[in-house]
Amino acid sequence: MKVASVATIAADGQRGFWIRLAIGVAVLAAGLAGGALVMEHEGHIVTGMNNEIVWGMPHVFAIFLIVAASGVLNIASMASVFGQSHYKPWSKLSGLLSLAMLAGGLMVLMLDLGRPERMVVAATHYNFKSVFAWNVFLYSGMFAAVAVYLWMQLEKRMTRHTKPAGVAALVWRFVLTTGTGAIFAFLVARQAYASAVLPPLFIAMSLAWGMAVFVLVQAAYRGEVAGELLRRMKNLLGVLIALGLYFTVVYHLTNLYFARQAEFERFILLDGGIYPLLLWAGYVLAGSIVPMILLWRPSASARALQAAAALTVIGAFAFLYVFIIGGQAFPLEIFPGYEVASSFRDGAVSAYAPSLPELLLGFAGVAAAFVITLVGAQVLDILPAESTS
Repeated sequence: MKVASVATIAADGQRGFWIRLAIGVAVLAAGLAGGALVMEHEGHIVTGMNNEIVWGMPHVFAIFLIVAASGVLNIASMASVFGQSHYKPWSKLSGLLSLAMLAGGLMVLMLDLGRPERMVVAATHYNFKSVFAWNVFLYSGMFAAVAVYLWMQLEKRMTRHTKPAGVAALVWRFVLTTGTGAIFAFLVARQAYASAVLPPLFIAMSLAWGMAVFVLVQAAYRGEVAGELLRRMKNLLGVLIALGLYFTVVYHLTNLYFARQAEFERFILLDGGIYPLLLWAGYVLAGSIVPMILLWRPSASARALQAAAALTVIGAFAFLYVFIIGGQAFPLEIFPGYEVASSFRDGAVSAYAPSLPELLLGFAGVAAAFVITLVGAQVLDILPAESTS
């Protein structure tokens, strides 16, 4: 009777795996066919992007996946580098998630360029005065560092090298996220960017967003956590959310200090229509304050942790939409104090509405990360024992 029960459980697990894999592959195929292929064939005219807003909704998805791929390694770093044994059973899943999300984000970036086959040129010809050239090395280096780190954890003969590999991955993920923030920090052609606060802001955001993603994936595999692990995870996530909100406040206060940025801040905080609404209601309230309240209640449960993590992810997309789309929509103020107008719409706020192909391509990146994680967890010794909590 016991053997039959075990066999039934195993069969149900296999059936669930194939169902989830079929759903993931279907979403990925729909995204590639209805998003990437349509944009490649018809051109970006079928999207909401234009000459003013050249980074649309696919970039929102891509940057979330890339930034969160760095932060999702929190669990592995806490276990291997800082010796927190409560996180050790989950460190391998943390590494797998990092690789999967980075792959999904880079897939969206390449397919959104319009000429993905030209990636060969970007990979063989470098202009080291461009931060984009730096990121080619940062992304590939991140893949290598995390892959080696995961190998050290999976191979019993190599476990003694886990900590050095974890330190290398920890350093590299901070460098990677700094480079992602520097893409915007070095961009002087937009009012929203060109700020030294952006690299540390992106690091803080990556820590919170990656932690939130891990909480949701861990819950999907093993259900609710309890005891000391629950206490640690909810406290850590709460602190990371607060850290991201703090740097966001510093970023806007820094802009408000400069007179030339006053109009942009008024636009993004008050008068910009959808952008202030998403910033205040989506990121500040729903994505930061409410999760912190849920997490820091003395009686916070595993359900509260999962709800806070889901809200943090929603807030992340709200923040990135405002930061990326709103930052491009506001015109560059070349001559402060003067109005500029021309047939090229200089000085005018740009309109943008994401199209279906853009959304499909973005979800294809998420689906790619989902499929890689699902297959990796099934094939490799990634997940801890059922009794781990």
